[in-house]
Amino acid sequence: MAHQLFVVALSLSAALPLPAGNAGAGAPEGTPETRYCLRVDPVIGSRIETIQCRTREGWAELDVNVDQEWAANGVRVI
Repeated sequence: MAHQLFVVALSLSAALPLPAGNAGAGAPEGTPETRYCLRVDPVIGSRIETIQCRTREGWAELDVNVDQEWAANGVRVI
């Protein structure tokens, strides 16, 4: 019986959403050479997700604010 209750509790906890953590806090700090990888719109005609990595300066040249985009599209920091 205890085993069945454990399985039910575990399955219910798997359905709960994870906390957002630092959502809205912006991208992690880094050096000027740190590259921030973000999801970008795929090439027209493709459904494959595209990820591009650039420095903060590189994203700024494209008029992208890394801190604003990080919560929705941030993938990793290199």
